[in-house]
Amino acid sequence: MSYPGYPPTGYPPFPGYPPAGQESSFPPPGQYPYPSGFPPMGGGAYPPAPSGGYPGAGGFPASGGYPAPGGYPGAPQPGGAPSYPGVPPGQGYGAPPSSASFSGYPQPPSQTYGGGPAQVPLPGGFPGGQIPSQYPGGQAPYPSQPAAMTQGTQGTIQPAANFDAMRDAEILRKAMKGFGTDEQAIVDVVASRSNDQRQKIKAAFKTMYGKDLIKDLKSELSGNMEELILALFMPPTYYDAWSLRNAMQGAGTQERVLIEILCTRTNQEIRDIIRCYQSEFGRDLEKDIRSDTSGHFERLLVSMCQGNRDENQSVNHQMAQEDAQRLYQAGEGRLGTDESCFNMILATRSFPQLKATMEAYSRMSNRDLLSSVGREFSGYVESGLKTILQCALNRPAFFAERLYNSMKGAGTDDSTLVRIVVSRSEIDLVQIKQMFTQMYQKTLGTMIASDTSGDYRKLLLAIVGQ
Repeated sequence: MSYPGYPPTGYPPFPGYPPAGQESSFPPPGQYPYPSGFPPMGGGAYPPAPSGGYPGAGGFPASGGYPAPGGYPGAPQPGGAPSYPGVPPGQGYGAPPSSASFSGYPQPPSQTYGGGPAQVPLPGGFPGGQIPSQYPGGQAPYPSQPAAMTQGTQGTIQPAANFDAMRDAEILRKAMKGFGTDEQAIVDVVASRSNDQRQKIKAAFKTMYGKDLIKDLKSELSGNMEELILALFMPPTYYDAWSLRNAMQGAGTQERVLIEILCTRTNQEIRDIIRCYQSEFGRDLEKDIRSDTSGHFERLLVSMCQGNRDENQSVNHQMAQEDAQRLYQAGEGRLGTDESCFNMILATRSFPQLKATMEAYSRMSNRDLLSSVGREFSGYVESGLKTILQCALNRPAFFAERLYNSMKGAGTDDSTLVRIVVSRSEIDLVQIKQMFTQMYQKTLGTMIASDTSGDYRKLLLAIVGQ
């Protein structure tokens, strides 16, 4: 079975791996020597979602019948009579929002992202970079993604030039031979090679020494360092599939892992994950989700598993207006909530389309859609819907927030820290670092350095490029 190449915004393809003659893009089941349940998830299981369903259900409300931008002939021009409840006079249908940001979401100044570390300004509009005290925890509201960032993303790890898999395999063998282990040599090789190059090192190691590199590494390392190294040597699709399996194995379910992966990946990535999950674990991902989750949260994740989100980058503003009206009538505009309407729109529309819908919703109801979701939903379905909206607004900011939450307070959720740093290291970790600095007034490297130690800290810092 062959896997098509990922789209440019996704993971890079893995040319040359696995070795010729191997039928699948993934090793046959059982070849990955990861015992079940490894590694232990640092954060433990998350608390269960509140039980019980949500009041109100039913079909989609009828479309509000609003005209396309421009209005009916003879209708007042934008900014005329208000058309929607709660809209102040002077900001009618079709009027642009009063500022570039909507409902409390500051938009970072436009930036261009080159190769070096960007000088990221402090949150826009706050004098001296001080965040007003009304924001809980001193955290600014969710920022919207600058236009410059949507044109291309960038990983902190690039393929090494003059790469020689056999030479690297030899360095790793020497680092693990004899007394002790030369962790610095392992860090130097692993952190400066792309995932595709690591797969080639793994194959070269077995060819040269007749031994499995992963088994050797496991015998030499332990704890978080072991988890991090093994994650770096898994092909990205396998790592996502393995993380989902691990989140549903044993007692309890780590729902936030399911949300983080299934609500943020591209269609192609999701389809590849489902195939890999079946070939590696002999299981059906959708069936596992159905047996581990329930209610509206289960339906949202099953929708995500289809990998059928519209990925057309153009925006239909009339549809955005109609969707905003539907969402208002399904939530704020009625007693109870029509959850199926939220599920349908948030699971099918493209991310740029959802961003336009959020802007239309803010103009129409004087509330932002994220806070409306917070009022209408609770538990994991609320987290899932918010994740989709946050990715539509600013995907790097979503991952920056997840990284921050994995390290704030007492203790560290190492599994989340490892998973995001590794899985985004070749996609958009440069942008995630920039958003992190902007949202929290400290660099990601500084927070990692104060929350971790030893070789684990060295390797994490080498990956994030500190």
